[in-house]
Amino acid sequence: MATEKRPVTIASLSKMKKRGERITMLTAYDFTMATILDQAGVDVLLVGDTLGMVLQGHLTTIPVTLRDMIYHGRLVAKAAKRAMVVVDLPFPHGQLGVQKTLQVSARIMKQTGCQAVKLEGGAEQAETIAALVSAGIPVIAHVGLRPQSVHALGGYRVQRDADRLERDALAAQAAGAFSVLMECVPRDLAKQVTERLNVPTIGIGAGPECDGQVLVTHDMLGLTLGHVPKFVRQLTNLTGQVQQAVAEYRQSVRDGSFPSAEESFE
Repeated sequence: MATEKRPVTIASLSKMKKRGERITMLTAYDFTMATILDQAGVDVLLVGDTLGMVLQGHLTTIPVTLRDMIYHGRLVAKAAKRAMVVVDLPFPHGQLGVQKTLQVSARIMKQTGCQAVKLEGGAEQAETIAALVSAGIPVIAHVGLRPQSVHALGGYRVQRDADRLERDALAAQAAGAFSVLMECVPRDLAKQVTERLNVPTIGIGAGPECDGQVLVTHDMLGLTLGHVPKFVRQLTNLTGQVQQAVAEYRQSVRDGSFPSAEESFE
């Protein structure tokens, strides 16, 4: 259980970076899981558009709709008591220009109760980030591998362009992003960027030198069906445990041992 009860804020995340205290972020898509993660002390709950792959069975995040993000964002925000809740801007709403992105971001904040949005892009999104921040909408910038641009990037590949990574991260910070998430970049580049930035960096497949780490919760819990990325540490195998429990349930129903007298009403 979490020992710190005060809500996580932008200011507290900034202080964590200064103290060298690592930030924990995990994805959440529903009330039950969000409650469990929040009570366990996770600092940031990310309502990621990865729900398209984890919950909906898509091959990419691209089919996820704004309605999907608002629905799941509302569930997670309702559960969070301490953790900061961040909602992804789904494709293509983060790429439609300043005014439309601002309108969509405001709608997400208003209808979900989240504390921030995450936007894919760096230097090319600087104007949009600045507009969102000016309107009171906190932003995490997502650089390196950007899943919504996976086809343009040629697939899920490690991003090794050091100049672009640093340019994107610095531009996002200058525009007002309170954090920068780096995905699938070599650890030395992530370390270099982390040392240059004043705002916290969150890594996923970016090595241990980032100020924090994020994983897809289903990957971490061993609930993923199919390929598991190299950067994932599976801390348990819930798929196997669930399958075993279901097999026991099935057998107990078929052999008549469930429900027992104690599980029945007279």
